[in-house]
Amino acid sequence: MHFDTSASARTHIHTQLDYLGTSRPTAVNLFDAITKLKHAVDTTITDNGQAVRDTYVQMAERMLNADVKDNMAIGEHGAQLIGNDKVRVLTHCNTGTLATAGYGTALGIVRSLHAQGSLDRVYFTETRPYNQGARLTAFELLTEEIPAQLVCDSAVSALLRSDPMIRAIVVGADRVAANGDTANKIGTYQLAITARYHGCQFIVAAPTTSVDLYTKSGADIVIEERDEAEILVQTGFGRQGVLEGRLERVEVQVAPVGTRAWNPSFDVTPAELISAIVTERGIVVKQPGASEFDMAGHMRGE
Repeated sequence: MHFDTSASARTHIHTQLDYLGTSRPTAVNLFDAITKLKHAVDTTITDNGQAVRDTYVQMAERMLNADVKDNMAIGEHGAQLIGNDKVRVLTHCNTGTLATAGYGTALGIVRSLHAQGSLDRVYFTETRPYNQGARLTAFELLTEEIPAQLVCDSAVSALLRSDPMIRAIVVGADRVAANGDTANKIGTYQLAITARYHGCQFIVAAPTTSVDLYTKSGADIVIEERDEAEILVQTGFGRQGVLEGRLERVEVQVAPVGTRAWNPSFDVTPAELISAIVTERGIVVKQPGASEFDMAGHMRGE
């Protein structure tokens, strides 16, 4: 895209970034990236619109490379925490290459376990109502030939009871409060509860850009509520078309017309239920006897 002036380039970039911000109001690292990109173009001293555009692209590329590096570090730290012997883990939603710049956070830990030969199998939830696990995580795991098995969200407790090889549940995060309370895809909270009951580690994987020290606890996190149609109507590809090599998207009315639904996009898992938080800087655990994390200390390098 060509810009005649620096002002027109900045206006266009700001408008597009503001629109992008409406997609994930809970994701603190998205707004961190938006703020940095706006600052980069706003502090570029030039009257040349193309120079402003180039500054934006260069900054975005640096951020992409840094995110991949951070994700790989998260993967290494998380794999170290879970162990070197053959293990099974469970993950929720999609936290891989399709959700990050590359490699992934929670799925990055799965990748690292697989790379070091420690992963026997990863279970992954369908992640209702939008099925990010069944649609996206399944695609990534199949593509990389990582041993995996899909489970219904409502089957996880039964799975933990029946499979003692499951060492940990590993999830991502949209926002981590200063005390470690974590907002993530709806269904995460109940996974933490069942993990605690079954004596299974519950690990949050997130870059430090997802840590929000201005949010003291999960009580201060505003949860996005989405269109109830995402629950009442399911979309996908017609099975016969898929078998014949044709992708034809169809909608299926699941619930009777007139049914009402509650559709929060995220929930908040209390720090008390979280075993550890893994960032690119290392593994954060609670002090003996504490029920919360000191995320500020971790950010200071303590």
